[in-house]
Order: sequence, then structure tokens, then C-alpha cells
Amino acid sequence: MAYRKLGRDNKHRRAMLANLTRDVINNESVMTTETRAKEVRKFVDKMITYGKDGSLVARRKALAFLHNDKETVKKVFDDLAVRFAKRNGGYTRILKIDERRGDDALIVKLELVEGDAK
Repeated sequence: MAYRKLGRDNKHRRAMLANLTRDVINNESVMTTETRAKEVRKFVDKMITYGKDGSLVARRKALAFLHNDKETVKKVFDDLAVRFAKRNGGYTRILKIDERRGDDALIVKLELVEGDAK
């Protein structure tokens, strides 16, 4: 599986992606750069898919990735899994906002879509 290194070593990158994933799940949106958002959306979709599975193994995998944040995992399994029960993937969207002033990096808003498939 190809992935972006994002200019960080492995531990820093995994921690950053886990923290952004946690922020998207808890706040249902986050403002970040486009490349980070494209990486984080993979993990957010994976966490929601684990929530829809609902098994103990899936819960443990989610806990391991999210650094044992039990409140976030509870929200995924209890709220988001029910909300996205009819949707087969595509739980997030990326909205382009503006360019960052210092380095012209594209700033986007990564957010969860509405719960029902239309």
C-alpha cells in the first residue's frame, strides 16, 4: 500500500495520523493541509468500518490505533456505526478552503458526511 511520508519519521507520522483521526471523529471536522487530509481520510474510513463490524477484534484494533482512547472508540462503535449503517464507504469529504499564507499549502476541511446514503 502506497502512503505519503509527510516529512516525518514513522513514529511521528503514525502519532500525527492517529491524532488527526481522533479529532475528525470527535469534532466531525478538522482543518488541515490537503495531503494530510487525504491520508487521514483512509484511517477515518477504516475506523468507521471497524465500528460497523462491531466485533471484539475490530474494537481492539481501533483501540490500538487510537492509543487506547476509549471515549473516541465508544463514539465510533455506538454513534457513527449506527449513523453510517446504510452507507458502503465514503464517510468523509474534503472541502478546499484557502491557501496558507506562509507556504501556499492548500488548506482543506475534512469532515464527516451526513449519515444517510442519498
